Amino acid sequence: MRLTGQLFDPQRGFRPGTLCVEGDTIVPQTMGEAHDLGNCYLIPGLTDLHFHGCAGADASDGGEEALARLADYQLRRGVTQICPAVMTLPRAGLLAACRAAAQYAAHAGAMGAELVGLNLEGPFLAPEKRGAQRADWLQKPDLTLLAELAAASGGLVKLVTVAPELPGALGFIRGARALCRVSIGHTAADYAAAQAAFEAGAAQVTHLFNAMPPFHHRRPGVIGAAADRSGVVCELIADGVHVHPAAVRAAFRLLGPERVILISDSMRAAGLGDGTYDLGGQTVTVENGRATGPDGALAGSCADLMECLRRAVSFGVPLAHAVTAAAVNPAKALGIYDRFGSLDPGKAANLAVLNEDLTLRAVILRGEVVHGAL
Repeated sequence: MRLTGQLFDPQRGFRPGTLCVEGDTIVPQTMGEAHDLGNCYLIPGLTDLHFHGCAGADASDGGEEALARLADYQLRRGVTQICPAVMTLPRAGLLAACRAAAQYAAHAGAMGAELVGLNLEGPFLAPEKRGAQRADWLQKPDLTLLAELAAASGGLVKLVTVAPELPGALGFIRGARALCRVSIGHTAADYAAAQAAFEAGAAQVTHLFNAMPPFHHRRPGVIGAAADRSGVVCELIADGVHVHPAAVRAAFRLLGPERVILISDSMRAAGLGDGTYDLGGQTVTVENGRATGPDGALAGSCADLMECLRRAVSFGVPLAHAVTAAAVNPAKALGIYDRFGSLDPGKAANLAVLNEDLTLRAVILRGEVVHGAL
């Protein structure tokens, strides 16, 4: 199969060209069927490394059926790789979610976005910055528990969030690096505490701006510390609810497109509309696309990652930068960039085709058109 259109290049933006696919892989050239996509954009399938649920299901549900629903919903929206996030739960709930992911990965069929990891957003969070996480289920950083969860997941745990000011957090970060990537978030840490966490090995920030102290010219906090560390990348929710458009633009300017990871942080209401839902053992109310917990705190989003990409562009972020943040950077953070996240020959043919108005025209999974049409 040969696809001609506007091809994504992380160094040069978009350029006219032809992408060749043979079987389930991108190849340098092929004699397959040709498809002229005109001015449509051909991009790598997106990777969402931080979302909780959609279509009525949640990664914290602890079952393969829930993961299958997540994978199907995400694929239909051009998200071809997923790393769903588990909320703060008791030990038994965390283990159930990890075991379900391992079982799903072992039996997953050909359809649905590819499960490439599991994200533990809790339970090692600061109570005062817990957001929609249940306070009575929070724990101090526990390397033994993390190792147990990583083993239960069959190695799928790729990311864990920790508040670096908690007792034992720095030692936890140093030990956790051998198991997964460490992100700091849901934290009241100041600049010095955040810098200490990065020195210990944390390499990411969980949903920049949200659930952390704001940037202040005398108290720069986590945001200032992350800006000062060239090797640290920051998640960003560009749903238009969690972060003001001006702050989205500012994050891209402050960090550069290579250090921003767009995430959806979606919860089970995504794709369903307003109503009352459960999130990590708490009741969440969705009104006009805004999800809040009992105390009024934001409780995840209702937008998928492709919609967040479109909104980022509508806020003034160049399309190539938004694609970098939604496809390239999360794949690099999860250690799967050798297989996903670009249009380079040898990579998996997991692709999305966008119309000129950025609506989704087609989704290609392992070289097969699974949604839409060319």
